[in-house]
Amino acid sequence: MFMNWLLGITSALAEEGADAAAAAATALPEGEQTVSAAAAIVQLVVPLVLMGLVFYFLLIRPQRKKDKKVKAMLDALKPGDRVTTIGGIYGTITAMKDDTITLAMGGQQNPVVIARWAIRSVEDAPAENDQELSN
Repeated sequence: MFMNWLLGITSALAEEGADAAAAAATALPEGEQTVSAAAAIVQLVVPLVLMGLVFYFLLIRPQRKKDKKVKAMLDALKPGDRVTTIGGIYGTITAMKDDTITLAMGGQQNPVVIARWAIRSVEDAPAENDQELSN
């Protein structure tokens, strides 16, 4: 029943649209019909292009810049760097392999192996004594 009602409405709208298009075609000369079609295309395309540009400059471009900075920071890691992990753990890099990093943490210099991508930042000033930070 609902489908019949919906089909009736859509067919009525299609008939009205066809009647309106026929009336518009007879009302406008041939040259003006192409102008109105071009105007309709411009009305659809220009806002879409503008929205695409806004998304690019507000979302995509800043994220790419941030990703490049993070990649450069991860590529520049070396043993002896003082780092912070994404979990908030501070440590000093003691060894590095392909995708793993060994950190020395705490007063006893406990070694922990983590993934390279888990490094959030490199600390500016290396700690000379880890005991100072753990107290």
